[in-house]
Amino acid sequence: MSVLDTINFPAQLRELPPSSLKSLCDELRAFVLDSVSKTGGHLSSNLGVVELTTALHYCYNTPHDRLVWDVGHQCYPHKILTGRRDRMSTLRQWQGLAGFPKRDESEYDTFGVAHSSTSISAALGMAIAAKTKGEERRVVAIIGDGSMSAGMAFEALNNAGAADANMLVILNDNEMSISEPVGALNKYLSRLLVSKTYGAVRSAGKSVLSAIPPVARFARRWEEHMKGMVLPGTMWEEFGFNYIGPIDGHDVDLLVETLNKIKDKPGMQFLHVLTRKGAGYDRAEDDPILYHGVPKFDHSQGITPKTAKPTYSETFGDWLCDVAASDPALVAITPAMIEGSGMQRFAKEYPSRCFDVGIAEQHSVTFAAGLACEGMKPVVAIYSTFLQRAYDQLVHDVVLQNLPVVFAIDRAGLVGADGPTHAGSFDVAFMRCLPNMTILSATSAAETRAMLTFALQLKSPVAVRYPRGAAFGAPSDAITPIAIGKGEVIRRGSKIAILAWGSMVHVANSVAEKFDATVVNMRFVKPLDEALLRELASAHDVVITLEEASVQGSAGSAVAEFFAAENIIKRLIQIGLPDTFIEQGDPAIMLASVGLDAAGVEATIRKAIE
Repeated sequence: MSVLDTINFPAQLRELPPSSLKSLCDELRAFVLDSVSKTGGHLSSNLGVVELTTALHYCYNTPHDRLVWDVGHQCYPHKILTGRRDRMSTLRQWQGLAGFPKRDESEYDTFGVAHSSTSISAALGMAIAAKTKGEERRVVAIIGDGSMSAGMAFEALNNAGAADANMLVILNDNEMSISEPVGALNKYLSRLLVSKTYGAVRSAGKSVLSAIPPVARFARRWEEHMKGMVLPGTMWEEFGFNYIGPIDGHDVDLLVETLNKIKDKPGMQFLHVLTRKGAGYDRAEDDPILYHGVPKFDHSQGITPKTAKPTYSETFGDWLCDVAASDPALVAITPAMIEGSGMQRFAKEYPSRCFDVGIAEQHSVTFAAGLACEGMKPVVAIYSTFLQRAYDQLVHDVVLQNLPVVFAIDRAGLVGADGPTHAGSFDVAFMRCLPNMTILSATSAAETRAMLTFALQLKSPVAVRYPRGAAFGAPSDAITPIAIGKGEVIRRGSKIAILAWGSMVHVANSVAEKFDATVVNMRFVKPLDEALLRELASAHDVVITLEEASVQGSAGSAVAEFFAAENIIKRLIQIGLPDTFIEQGDPAIMLASVGLDAAGVEATIRKAIE
């Protein structure tokens, strides 16, 4: 029996002798690789935290002690060690394990995540709660160097440094490699900084020197400068943390030794850990971006390229390049989503006009506003779910000033295996209420290009929404030029009119003949085609709105509000995403579960006309 086979929960892990931990890590890494290759998911990030995860559960009394993962796409080893190994085959599937920590899935998942840079804030709240309630509880936040680029992380650090609480922040830094000489030096210095001797000498020195203020100030500056020369910890100590590191995040013995020395130290501790994405799997180490989010694949062969239809993201990226060739004012901004937003080619061909601002959604929007103020044509490529994080900047910095910023909103609607944390369900509702805002939803590759071209010509804020995955049709397909606030009648019928937006136009087409229904591609959520709405209402008995967005407050609600304002008395059926979060799974299963597939829409219409 392997060591991993004996571990179902961390309490069993903590019974192992230290000499078994290296073997356990090797087996855990092999299990992660084999498991993710069968289900798909995040691979390189999980391979990189095997030793760190093992050491944390070995040293801390979880779940009583709290581990708070940032983003959580690196939580697979954590799930395997906390009672979910036998369910890893269901990872990111319908009614299976979530791909991120989820509070109602396990008591070991202390905080639900998937968006970045929340761990320090949440962990600080838990640490303060423990102190307030008089509980002896250790709290650890584990955050990556990418997540540390967001303003929220620094807001939390600033607050934490001033708080009187006991907490450890671990910076999982996977952008640096560890050469042997540096690794040896780091190991020595880290052991020194957590040693009792160093702490005692430092405390004694402070007490003696405090009586001689000028000498104390000199000694303090000398210590900071010396540490700053050999360690990147000065900044963290300015926040009020005791900095330890950097240490090798793949040396499980060193991790255990260091964590055991840190865990009982009072106050705010900061441990800097160096890891490699994809560690232990050569292909993922060589190309951690390719192996970040993987489909099912044969890990003995690696990921093999497959010919696939262009995606909406790729359609957007090609459009950027085509427009940039003739318009030097165009610039593109993305918050750490070059690959996800299909901007690789643009970044290569127009590097001076491509701005990846890191995980900083708020900054990306205000940055675009500043560019627009100076006559540039900024396009913000952002996922629907991430735009939520920049809502204040959207309202205050762009829309209030009526600045011509184009928002290319990717992942509109359900997104499949990433689940509710990444679903683009709410952007229509939260943008529709904003003055000066124009909102369009694309049905095809060609329409995506046409809408983006139209949007770039407007002198006001505009959002173009498009879904995840393969684009419908070809980018070169002819399409009617986009006119402001005008929809397109695709099929003329009688009695029933189906008004559809974006991806749901294809569903409407598939059921229309069964009811001899009129089908309209509304294109615009705001402004609505009011003349067309009046015509449709007068010529049909039932009007049905169909959208892959929250049924509350989105396009269907806009039609209902228009009918009410115009005193149009007409039966109106609004079909969209229900007032609930929809769990991860195959997109077709997810749509069927809420009645947004062809069968579901047909059933709703039949019920309405019976």
